[in-house]
Amino acid sequence: MTDYRAELDAEVYFSNGGRLATQGFRIDVPGPQVDRDEMVALFLAALGLLMVEHVELSRASVFPEAHKGTRGGPSDTRTRPDAEPPWQVVELSHVITAGMTTYPGLPGPEISPYLTREASRATYAPGTEFAIDWVTMVGNTGTYLDSPYHRYADGADLADLELGALADLPAVVVRTLGSSARAVDIGSLAAHDVSGRAVLLHTRGDAHWGTPEYATEAPYLTEGGARWLVERGARLVGIDSVNIDDISDRRRPAHSLLLAAAIPVVEHLCGLEALPPTGARFSAAPPRISGFGTFPVRAWAAVPSR
Repeated sequence: MTDYRAELDAEVYFSNGGRLATQGFRIDVPGPQVDRDEMVALFLAALGLLMVEHVELSRASVFPEAHKGTRGGPSDTRTRPDAEPPWQVVELSHVITAGMTTYPGLPGPEISPYLTREASRATYAPGTEFAIDWVTMVGNTGTYLDSPYHRYADGADLADLELGALADLPAVVVRTLGSSARAVDIGSLAAHDVSGRAVLLHTRGDAHWGTPEYATEAPYLTEGGARWLVERGARLVGIDSVNIDDISDRRRPAHSLLLAAAIPVVEHLCGLEALPPTGARFSAAPPRISGFGTFPVRAWAAVPSR
């Protein structure tokens, strides 16, 4: 598809006095048949001028040329609400509902009203109402992040974690779905550059979320795989399974190695099939709670639009 631009000689007169003259000013235009009024509007948008009384065009020509992205023009995605954004946001966390099971044996969340909408009407003006609710839950609910304090008493808690270790991290997706092996070992990781990245293990363990099968023969990261990630400088590790460790291994070696190296762990991810192997930016930030090691997150990734 051919782009078009226009070259203008114009004089701008302002309602508060004064004028501005331009020669050979170029702007992006939508096509070869653009009329003078539209050309003037695009010209003013490109300059961002205010209090304009009128514009006189003494010369205008349209010619084929690649768009430069002039402000307010047809290729300016900053000012077009209907334009495709440069990034798409992908949801990677489970919905938290009352009574749900995340990890077998842990209680589900209790969600109840503290102040109902009906009761709030006595406090506020007519037609104004609010809902304020209670939630009681363990930190290991839904999709959650483990800080070093979860494993180590002297480790960084949720309040100590730097945002740079949790948000807008370059992501690498390690896909093991389709493998007959539950374990994600060095062989699955070795081809990937993980330094400074969020390493997201796409095992498809989330296919069984909400069922007893979710915690049965679930995928996990091996001790050797965890050590490999630590040695190569991974920034965060996430998995779409019930645990980063084999839950039958009471030593919890993956937790122990990763959290000792101050590498946060995100468990119970979902939707990783929507991410490319590289190029996405991952975020999963919990509240800043002091003396707390684990808490649910809204995990997501920004993926470049195609």
